[in-house]
Amino acid sequence: MISDPRHIRISDYNYPLPDERIAKFPIAQRDHSKLLVYRKGQVSHDVFYNLPEYLPKEALMVFNNTKVIQARMHFRKDTGALIEVFLLEPAIPSDYELMFQTSEKCSWYCLVGNLKKWKEGTLRREIEIKGQQVVVSATRGPIHGTSHQIDFEWTGGFSFAEIIDAMGELPIPPYLNRETQESDKTTYQTVYSKIKGSVAAPTAGLHFTPEVLAAVDAHGIEREELTLHVGAGTFKPVKSEEIQGHEMHTEYISVRRDTIRKLISHDGCAIAVGTTSVRTLESLYYMGLKVMNNPDASEDELHVNQWEPYSEVRDERGEVRDISTVESLTALGNWMDKHGIEVLHSSTQIIIAPGYQYHIVKMLVTNFHQPQSTLLLLVSAFVKGDWHKIYDYALANDFRFLSYGDSSLLIP
Repeated sequence: MISDPRHIRISDYNYPLPDERIAKFPIAQRDHSKLLVYRKGQVSHDVFYNLPEYLPKEALMVFNNTKVIQARMHFRKDTGALIEVFLLEPAIPSDYELMFQTSEKCSWYCLVGNLKKWKEGTLRREIEIKGQQVVVSATRGPIHGTSHQIDFEWTGGFSFAEIIDAMGELPIPPYLNRETQESDKTTYQTVYSKIKGSVAAPTAGLHFTPEVLAAVDAHGIEREELTLHVGAGTFKPVKSEEIQGHEMHTEYISVRRDTIRKLISHDGCAIAVGTTSVRTLESLYYMGLKVMNNPDASEDELHVNQWEPYSEVRDERGEVRDISTVESLTALGNWMDKHGIEVLHSSTQIIIAPGYQYHIVKMLVTNFHQPQSTLLLLVSAFVKGDWHKIYDYALANDFRFLSYGDSSLLIP
């Protein structure tokens, strides 16, 4: 029986994090960050560039290749009031790839800063792209949950990707308490980032350099990439006493058919780089269960709900079925073949907390997360509640915390 984590008290996942332990900037060389190694209850430390030495040969390592967009846009009203429009997810068109190619107009769901000063009307801003003056306008549309639909229009025939590159600002995490700097445009992207769409970096990947990736390859470890676009909800604090009161944000994923083949050929096992890769990989198992139950499901219907992993799978007779990872992934791959899908586009709201049974991820590379966060719950579930030992060690040994901080390799 899978235990239900709804009554977990978030206060049990607190620890003292002094401000000076939060890394405000990355170190000069990405791969020279510290690496904490947790292996079967034992903790030690090393330097990140030695990571491949700890990985089993012929394993499969999975990376999230999302790219952070310059999601923060500023407009000034005629009255002088500054309005910040923070892009969350595409509305029209809703497809990320199409969105960045679109020209002339589009709509996004956005958070709006200084909203009370923008009751109505259209905001305009003039920018320059390739020597050409471009006028960008933003109009408030309907409320969408906690965000607003904002309709953008612009002159000059440029793509929306070019518009945000010219006028947007990279959104570094709020807890850094500083302005975005030019250097963040490079340091707050992974070296393998490709697919635009995130408003926060998958920070476990920030430590990798071309040299470390080459060492991973030299070790005979296979590399695969998938995409999960990290939403602003990743920073959303848990405000309820018990986690049943916390609503997980939805994130959009894309996974290639070839990646699912690779996972099957590795017995459904992988080393995940970052919690975003974890959430994507583990969601695939539940998507496989869905197509086993409904072979005609659409991609949208494969969305994984927050508490879904904590329900038992039963057969027609009502008996509990234990479906293996390979069985589930095979069903998902067959469903993709049947529907002629080469890249699966769906979404997940999965919450991974103590009581969760991991299906695919056997090792995890991750940074050190905020106290009382859903990411700390995910780590605790992975190391069977042993997170205190890891975090106490990191605090006692001068590790740097959060997005620009040091790294850990967790092997339960």
